[in-house]
Amino acid sequence: MDISKNNTAVVVIDPQNDFLSEKGVTWELVGKSVKENKTVENIERIFKAAKASGFDVFISPHYYYPSDHSWQFGGTVEKMMHEIKMFDRRGALNLDGFSGSGADWLERFKPYIEDGKTVVVSPHKVYGPETNDLVLQLRKRNIRKVILLGMSANLCVEAHMRELLEQGFDVTVVKDATAAAQHPQLGDGYEAALINFGFMANAVLTTDEIVKAMGSDDK
Repeated sequence: MDISKNNTAVVVIDPQNDFLSEKGVTWELVGKSVKENKTVENIERIFKAAKASGFDVFISPHYYYPSDHSWQFGGTVEKMMHEIKMFDRRGALNLDGFSGSGADWLERFKPYIEDGKTVVVSPHKVYGPETNDLVLQLRKRNIRKVILLGMSANLCVEAHMRELLEQGFDVTVVKDATAAAQHPQLGDGYEAALINFGFMANAVLTTDEIVKAMGSDDK
């Protein structure tokens, strides 16, 4: 893994309460996977290493505004997210009720995200970054390589991986800094994602390997 803070960035997908908090609306489905992978702890380790070593960090969040609930069709999980009011905010320019909500950042991540240096891009609306400005923000900083992590593995992380690869980026997925739903009918999203990560990503590494590659002592 040959990375440099001059051309490599960390991209964290949906580090939000509805995925990563035990009070989040998806915890019943994703909680076991999050705990097994130590996803929260590993995301925080990568935040720390990136900040210590001077790597740019980008957040690609998922928000739904009241107008989004007027959509006339959607896929299985899209419909589910709307039904359970996942990532709901009261408006694009309205932060009323945002703090501590399911759409807010996990509390332990806030010092890294709200440090005035992390780039929070516009929200993606389904799964991938085609609907936000992530690619533009990366290119404007001459980023060519992406370290990808966050939630959830087989949906937004995989969709971001696919689009970033199509856009010409070198993408490394951190396999234990993500997790996914384990659904009784739909199956294990994490296991499904690992297969596709292996087939498509430029590399699939662990948090230990990424932290070492960033030159951090992880303390």
